[in-house]
Amino acid sequence: MIGKLSIQSKLMLMLLAVSISSIIAIAYIGYSSGQQALSQSIFNQLTSLRESKAYQIETYFKNLRSQVQTISEMPSIPNTMREFQEAYQELKQQPVNPEWNNKLKTYYEQEFLPRLAKNVKGTPLLFSYLPKSNTARYLQYHYIANNSNPVGQKQFLQDPMDGSKYSEINQRIQSVYRDFVDEFGYYDMFLIDIDTGDIVYSVDKEADFATNIYDGPYLTSGLASVVREIQKNPSPGFVAVSDFEPYRASYAVPAAFIASPIFDDSGLIGVLAFQISVDEINTVMTGNQNWQRDGLGESGETYLVGEDRKMRSTSRFLIEDPKGYLQAITNYGLPQEEVEHIRQLGTTVFYQEIKTEAVEEALSGQTDTNIGEDYRGVTTLNAYSPLEINGLDWAIIAQINRSEALAPILQFGRRVLFSTSIIVLLVTAIAGFFSHQFVRPIRKLTKGFKQVGAGETDVKVQVKAKDEFRLMAHSFNEMVENLHHQQQLVKEREKENEKLLLSILPEPVANRLKEGEEDIADSFPNVTVLFADLSGFTELCDNLSANEIVAFLNELVIAFDEAAELYGVEKVKTIGSGYMAVSGLSVPRIDHNKRVVDFALEMIRILRSFNRDRNINLKIRIGVNSGEVVAGIIGRSKFIYDLWGDTVNIAHRLQVRGAEDMVQVTEDVYARLTDVYEFKSISDIEIPGKGTIPTWSVSLN
Repeated sequence: MIGKLSIQSKLMLMLLAVSISSIIAIAYIGYSSGQQALSQSIFNQLTSLRESKAYQIETYFKNLRSQVQTISEMPSIPNTMREFQEAYQELKQQPVNPEWNNKLKTYYEQEFLPRLAKNVKGTPLLFSYLPKSNTARYLQYHYIANNSNPVGQKQFLQDPMDGSKYSEINQRIQSVYRDFVDEFGYYDMFLIDIDTGDIVYSVDKEADFATNIYDGPYLTSGLASVVREIQKNPSPGFVAVSDFEPYRASYAVPAAFIASPIFDDSGLIGVLAFQISVDEINTVMTGNQNWQRDGLGESGETYLVGEDRKMRSTSRFLIEDPKGYLQAITNYGLPQEEVEHIRQLGTTVFYQEIKTEAVEEALSGQTDTNIGEDYRGVTTLNAYSPLEINGLDWAIIAQINRSEALAPILQFGRRVLFSTSIIVLLVTAIAGFFSHQFVRPIRKLTKGFKQVGAGETDVKVQVKAKDEFRLMAHSFNEMVENLHHQQQLVKEREKENEKLLLSILPEPVANRLKEGEEDIADSFPNVTVLFADLSGFTELCDNLSANEIVAFLNELVIAFDEAAELYGVEKVKTIGSGYMAVSGLSVPRIDHNKRVVDFALEMIRILRSFNRDRNINLKIRIGVNSGEVVAGIIGRSKFIYDLWGDTVNIAHRLQVRGAEDMVQVTEDVYARLTDVYEFKSISDIEIPGKGTIPTWSVSLN
């Protein structure tokens, strides 16, 4: 009987389904509205907190600038600067007892270097940090090595009783400056001779005390950068600021510096600098560790991020639950080396990298709110904005876990779901009998669609009813038949295309082409490139047959390839006796500079072994450079995967101009590995379009 009814009649029975849909829609609208209202309330709260913390941090740095500017212009500061300069110069003629040198060396070997080694990569070398000048050794002996106060309390020694004019001045002002540093939350205070670069005074008397900022062990530090900035802008009232980075004199604890010039009647004579502790920033960002009082509940926090995408304040979760936090960031993929630094130093400043959408937008200058994953992989509600701090490109983020923020609406949703379920069950029970016959054709069609969706294209739907559903079934069957035919044609063409691609390109590149990429080219911001070429190979070829040349070169390249794989370096290509390789391309590596230099030295060892075994005398020239490269497919009829860019050109230029059996490197590679290898400065080379650049070399011992 029902099968003979018209579609209009059947639609009348479907009103029950419409009723159920209406009930569900109303429930969903209520839930969504509640969720939106609650989310907006949380965002408003986070925005208010973000603005409050941003104002406090911006004010804090404004006050720092005002303080250092005001203090540097106080009349007593130039006088003290002059006194220390004169006393420092007098000590240049003061003899240093050999026993003092021994005790100073013992201090560095037993106290300073072991503490520093826990917080840095590699092994710090004694000669890199041991003071070299007579004055520096004299002062560090009396104020550090022979100071009975423990590490961290050396500043409480006011007079070492050496009878020098320097100690007389230090005794007079040490307690005053120490109290000032403690009162205003600084870590340390420095007086630096602008002409010589000597740190003639510091409050804390750490390993940077009495060293030279121009050519000493801390010439690449943030302290050195603010001094150089003042050299470029020698005007009264100028203030220079450096961002937080590990400061080795303070055992690689992240530190920032702020400085202002010191003038007297003769002009610029020195620099007043303060080492900024992260503690004051943490106090502001954590609300003195009262997150709940600030309205952040059990999982909310505010934190700062620098332009390098690394934290500038300590994570709440490290403070409250260090073990759980370290496990969370380990699971989320933070490199184990960075996790270990965070554990050792007890801070996320400079070591916790954050590349969330909120951070990226804030650093690009946007102020907004969003929902996304944070640096632990947890979904959070975020309010973010850039900070207006002169000299620093920072962003501020206020966030709270989504699960905690939306907990009330989830509870409301459960109640709505329960009530809706009861109503739906009642309506379904009433309409069930009438809808049973109506949905039979629909069920058949639905089953057919599911089979098609699962990949079956030989499905047939038979409907006995003589209404519109029979026409739908007929159309469905025609559609499936056409789909089956088209699918067969597509499969045949896919097989032909795949066979053609695989005959031309490697499978990974072919897969990218199949996915729609036309011009395959990738930019890599920081890799290390090596060019090597054999010297004397042409002369050797004159004495060997073609088969012998190919066999020898093949064996040597295989040895190079095996060494490259061992050191995590990728071979790009060989051209005759030339060899090109790269590290950090397919597999990102933090230590790609060291891997390539290690590999280059291994190439020299391999060639020397070949020379001994075959009684020949081949040499090798190697150039190494780091930087940005572009990699991609070149050609149409024949494909080549290659690298190009200034980084590649400079590395090749180094190889061409380099000395034999030495590894020539650029300044970037030298700066990163100067603590690892003993480099020797060599002559600058001319780079077309770039001018001259300095180069260094390293060779096997």
